[in-house]
Amino acid sequence: MGRRSHSIDVPAQLREHGIFPTGQRLSVARLLLTKHQHVTADQLHMMLRNQGVQISKATVYNTLNLFAEKGLIREIVVDATLTYFDSNSAPHHHFYNLDEGKLIDSPEPLCALLPSAELPPGTKLEEVDVVVKIRNLA
Repeated sequence: MGRRSHSIDVPAQLREHGIFPTGQRLSVARLLLTKHQHVTADQLHMMLRNQGVQISKATVYNTLNLFAEKGLIREIVVDATLTYFDSNSAPHHHFYNLDEGKLIDSPEPLCALLPSAELPPGTKLEEVDVVVKIRNLA
């Protein structure tokens, strides 16, 4: 589900999502899209810098937000101060381990009742984002 191999055509992938493949966008996409991962903008910025890519933190944030807006990746808001970007854009739910600071995919959907919930008149269910916060056993 949503797995990408190391041999994807990154420029074509960007163009398919209506994103013009600039050099910096390609650098971000090559690092992010070659495997399924959850990263924050700061983590991705550090990974790029460690690879010798000269890119500002603002450019990383703007690029990730563009990728999410265009449906290439998913933005997962854990709380008001913590956002992850998920290279798996297929609908799925998450666990967030508060003790380890890790976002983990749920092996199965966590909210089977929501699609049958009564929605306001004139609306339809578009998407359900679920992040369940967990802690390690003492």
